[in-house]
Amino acid sequence: MAGGNLPELSVSDLSRALKRTVEETFGYVRVRGEVSQPKRVSSGHLYLRLKDDQAVIEAVCWKGTVMRLAVKPEDGMEVVCTGRLTTYPGRSQYQLIIETMELAGEGALLKMLEERKRRLAAEGLFDAQRKRPLPFLPRVIGVVTSPTGAVIRDILHRLADRFPRHVLLWPVAVQGEQAAAQVARAIQGFNAIAPGGPVPRPDLLIVARGGGSLEDLMPFNEEIVVRAAAASQIPLISAVGHETDTTLIDFASDRRAPTPTAAAEMAVPVRAELMAQVMECGRRLEGTANRLLAERRNRVEGLARGLGDPRALLEGCAQRLDDRGERLALSMTGLIRRHRTEVAKLGAGLRHPAQVLGLAYARLDIASRGLSGGVTRLLADRTTRAQNLAQRLTPQPLVRRAEEGGRAWPTSAAAWTPASAAPWPMAPAAWKARPSCWRRCPTGGCWPVASPWSPPLRATP
Repeated sequence: MAGGNLPELSVSDLSRALKRTVEETFGYVRVRGEVSQPKRVSSGHLYLRLKDDQAVIEAVCWKGTVMRLAVKPEDGMEVVCTGRLTTYPGRSQYQLIIETMELAGEGALLKMLEERKRRLAAEGLFDAQRKRPLPFLPRVIGVVTSPTGAVIRDILHRLADRFPRHVLLWPVAVQGEQAAAQVARAIQGFNAIAPGGPVPRPDLLIVARGGGSLEDLMPFNEEIVVRAAAASQIPLISAVGHETDTTLIDFASDRRAPTPTAAAEMAVPVRAELMAQVMECGRRLEGTANRLLAERRNRVEGLARGLGDPRALLEGCAQRLDDRGERLALSMTGLIRRHRTEVAKLGAGLRHPAQVLGLAYARLDIASRGLSGGVTRLLADRTTRAQNLAQRLTPQPLVRRAEEGGRAWPTSAAAWTPASAAPWPMAPAAWKARPSCWRRCPTGGCWPVASPWSPPLRATP
């Protein structure tokens, strides 16, 4: 049978043989392609694809290597990766284990930077409204740069020449894989310093680096650095590279300096120029004050010439004052004399109190005697009137009228009989029961009181 002499291999044996063959044949390769679908999982490993117009290869970058990559892979970025080619038996695929990654030429790098710039600008990180004015004379200046390079010496030397200030240096790496993270932490660290603490808080920040290639300046194009500069609460000057070099931190900073030396010049004014300006302002102020005083003096002198002699004016006023004072004294004496005469005249017309009391007592005595006589006369008059009324109130006229009518007048309630009571409006019993209907006469007898509706009394036969 054909193929009967071929050895029989398991799937695992064949996969391991393929793995050895691939790793021995392509132990270390350098591949150029476009990054597609980069994905970093929770374990920290990075998975992506490298592709061109005809093929695709899977790639993986382990967690420890990802931290050391010079560039952060993004979708569509053209890169050159160096690493080992191996297989993954679990999926029957071959893949590239990436150890280093770099951009494929300056054109690809510029394309990536332009895309990043457009994306950050869309977020508003480069808006002019976010820019803060620089302090005129900062008390403390914070510098973020390398402690061993020539940049810090240039800045310190320029500050000493112009206006010496207190400088705080935050040492960082300005190129390499860790540079971007260190620069971002330095900016955030200066902003985290509390005012009034043991370490003075800077009033101005300078992020500086010397010149270099586009790859050397890449840490200052990283998104983490740009966002830290845009979020800084302290005004920031970016001084990265030479005048022709431009990085993304220049767009996020409050002021861009072409060189670190120019950043120091922007940070502080020239002390000698300030002193000369102050002296010039002092001279101008003194000259202006002198001219103003001279003008005021001339004006006062002109006004004084239009006025009379103050001494002559005061002499006339003093004389009038003496005259008025003398006349006032005389008028006061005459006024007091007149009032004294009027008081004496009024006092002479008054009566003595004893005389007034005597007259009052006499009038009272006359009034008392008149009152006593009047009371006596009034009592006599009232007595006479009472007697006249008493005489008129006797029953004699009624008796006479009764006698003239031929009927006897009962003298008491018992004398009334039914026959005699017939003419009366009520029976004798009712008259007896009503004592109020009987009136006592002066002779001792009683008779009924006639009502307005009762008929005339008639004598009993």
